[in-house]
Amino acid sequence: MNKKKRVLILGAAGRDFHNFNLFFKQSKDHEVVGFTATQIPNIEARRYPPQLSGPLYPQGIPIFPENDLVSLISDRNVDEVVLAYSDLSYQTVMSLASSALAAGADFRLLNPDLTMIRSAKPVIAVCAVRTGCGKSQTARYVSHVLREMHLTTVAVRHPMPYGDLVKQTVQRFATYDDLAAHECTIEEREEYESHIGCGNVVYAGVDYQAIFKEAEKEADIIIWDGGNNDLPFARPDLWITVADPLRPGHELSYYPGEVNLRRADVILINKANNADASVVAELAARARHANPHATVLCGASTVTVDDPESVNGKRVLLVEDGPTLTHGEMPYGAGKVAAEKYHAAAIVDPRHFAVGSIKTCYDKYQTLGDVVPAMGYYGRQIKDLEKTINNADCDLVLIATPIDLGKVINIDKPSLQVSYELEDMGDVALSSIVKDFITTCGLG
Repeated sequence: MNKKKRVLILGAAGRDFHNFNLFFKQSKDHEVVGFTATQIPNIEARRYPPQLSGPLYPQGIPIFPENDLVSLISDRNVDEVVLAYSDLSYQTVMSLASSALAAGADFRLLNPDLTMIRSAKPVIAVCAVRTGCGKSQTARYVSHVLREMHLTTVAVRHPMPYGDLVKQTVQRFATYDDLAAHECTIEEREEYESHIGCGNVVYAGVDYQAIFKEAEKEADIIIWDGGNNDLPFARPDLWITVADPLRPGHELSYYPGEVNLRRADVILINKANNADASVVAELAARARHANPHATVLCGASTVTVDDPESVNGKRVLLVEDGPTLTHGEMPYGAGKVAAEKYHAAAIVDPRHFAVGSIKTCYDKYQTLGDVVPAMGYYGRQIKDLEKTINNADCDLVLIATPIDLGKVINIDKPSLQVSYELEDMGDVALSSIVKDFITTCGLG
């Protein structure tokens, strides 16, 4: 008999579990000896539980820090290292590959077709070339178009299972109360609240074969709302990839964002209203060269607040979407756009007021500008975020994370929510592409 390959899966509590479930769980040729974890704090030192790992793994599978990669290859006699997380520069990917090869293991990236579920319902996938391109607002836009066509949409969201994995096997969110019942982190709320607000049921969790079966029971059409710049977990019938002209060149230098670019049916250059026209044109040309079969179009990310006059002349503290600033390496987000648009007197530097894990973020993520990242993966970090904001000497807090942060923390100074929505630009409207697709599906 052939010896099974001993596999170590590099992950961040999402794609890694999905790849295991779809490809390795029942494989007679592989034995997964562990996962590693990175990007998200406090997700290592857990175990992928036996209730999910199946009969070939009756003890479950241990999860280790990625920093232990080299020693794990030796200690666990690893034959093959499989990369299974997203939004990595090519330098990082090849550094991990080099570490694995130097330690004596093969290095592998799975073909995305091997882990795409075939849904019984049409799937529109919204993916991106980087974190923070505007997937969520694009998914909301698509949902609005479909609902105007009297179709029932269900959003299936990329996983964020940072708690009890068994409890999070299949999660359904239909009301704001469901967010509290599932003890959602700030990052989870950032992705789920807006869907609930526009009338969508949201599914997420760990076992996406089971998740899609549940979603199919209540949907005419499913929107895959991707995470980071990861690939879709289901085979898309319409594949939309969002690109960002504020980070030109990243669409061809981050994994797996370039795969999304090359496989898309539609490439949407978002934020075109906030970028230099020549940069947008150059990005469009690169996109067409990389994927000549895709439709390339532009969109505007329109930033608004309910009370613009309250921003005028104020010293403002900016609170921005956490992953956009950290994984996505953006120095700022919609909050800065709003501050400039509505004539704030100054943007307050938050570093002087940061405490605990928020203060640590400024050391770890050197691209952070004068903004507070809305980090809240665990209780202590949420308290650190609250104290950092309340410590700040400012007139107004501009909250540019997609959630109502006041439901999670107590802010002791005036605050204002920043909204950002996708609008069409140029000759081709995304809505017309979606409507044409629905017609071809026989649902229009």
